[in-house]
Amino acid sequence: MNLNNASIVPRVRDGQRGQSLVMVMVLLVAFLGAAALVIDLGNLYYSYQQLQAATQAAALAGGQALPSSTATTIATKYSATTGGMNTHSNLSNVTMVSGYPLLKCLTSTGVPCSAPANANAIVVKEQATVRTYFAKIFGVNSLTFTSIATASAPGGGGRNKPFNVMMVVDTTQSMVNNTDPNCSNQTRLACALGGLRTLLGELSPCALSGCGTVTNGNAQHPIDEVGLQVFPGFTSATYAADDICGSITASMISSYTYPVTEVYQVVAPSSDYRTSDTAGSLFASSNIVKAAGGSSGCTGVGDVGGKGTYYASIIYSAQAALISQQSTRATAGVRSQNVLILLSDGDANITSSDETGFSTTSPSYPSTKQQCHQAITAAQAAANAGTWVYAIAYGSTGGGCTTDTSPTITDCATMQNIASSPNAIPDPAKFFSPGGACPNSRSTSTLNSVFTAIGGDLTLAHLLPNNVT
Repeated sequence: MNLNNASIVPRVRDGQRGQSLVMVMVLLVAFLGAAALVIDLGNLYYSYQQLQAATQAAALAGGQALPSSTATTIATKYSATTGGMNTHSNLSNVTMVSGYPLLKCLTSTGVPCSAPANANAIVVKEQATVRTYFAKIFGVNSLTFTSIATASAPGGGGRNKPFNVMMVVDTTQSMVNNTDPNCSNQTRLACALGGLRTLLGELSPCALSGCGTVTNGNAQHPIDEVGLQVFPGFTSATYAADDICGSITASMISSYTYPVTEVYQVVAPSSDYRTSDTAGSLFASSNIVKAAGGSSGCTGVGDVGGKGTYYASIIYSAQAALISQQSTRATAGVRSQNVLILLSDGDANITSSDETGFSTTSPSYPSTKQQCHQAITAAQAAANAGTWVYAIAYGSTGGGCTTDTSPTITDCATMQNIASSPNAIPDPAKFFSPGGACPNSRSTSTLNSVFTAIGGDLTLAHLLPNNVT
């Protein structure tokens, strides 16, 4: 056989080996480019998140220091710049952009611009450079980016506006008949009043520059104003039994008709609960402090008793008082935020013998039927009007609301839905159940920690949109 005449197919096939090498080289460049895109952009995203977190931390630290003129120094201290407390090893050459930190006096928030800084907000803007890895093949050795954050001052809560707070406390007999082992075995009512005192210690009664003259419970330069309403309602004749040292009389409180005339409001929104924003103790002569049991010899507001629990009326009453106070402050040129805090230990269970004028057949307000759903409707109306509604299910068991049969609902679910955002959306950030008896509630172990958490919500510096004016 003549081997020279063998098939030429293998030789032709062997002659194509160099083409695969070319294809591999082309694909390798593509793979390297993809690696550069994925790895370097991933690193850039990660680094930006680190810088953004550091910038926000710096803004919040500076905002918490306002109105002190040291706010810019403190913001820089908490930045990612060299020597700052939020530096990261993979972020090199981090600098504060020229002109920052920047103090601002925002006109839209309603928080006063106080001396010495004459500012109510701070803006921090940082710039960083990160090294690339695979992108160096294409001549890109580093990438530079910036991050910006704006934070408001405290004194008015570090949120956009001063607060009008109405504390609503259940004073039915069950609040006195039951004690709380996590609160030194005091009655639930005493623990609730202690929580109110904690809140008064967290809020800002007036501007750091000074409270000014106090008239009828309000400072000349008020920030956060706090009032107290209790339910069931009472009359001036029974009011003396509530033991507030005789300092609060019927002429000092307001009466609301929902649908019958009852007194719910013990103390109107006040800002004299501390003598200054920096004062560490409560002002014992303040009526709101007396009502909260913070004055020597005063046990605070007592239980009225004799009636069941009915949320709807008190929610309407508290919202009416808040709207009135908000309007008064608006007339003085102050834009304020309304906050309603409802604390109760049981389901709604008022009877026709407790109140006159309540329907016993129709579930429409006011009625002895569907009482929990009536309360949810009232709370959602308040939320839709812009009020922040907090609900504290203190001692709730998760049992049913006995008056609500179509549809049925539990006491926990009622309080969860009372903590509403606009459009009837339950807000888990505003729903508390000390000890975790109710599901879907914000985790807190004791009642006092609930008020500490709410105080933190309302008083710490908060981030604002960067385009706020």
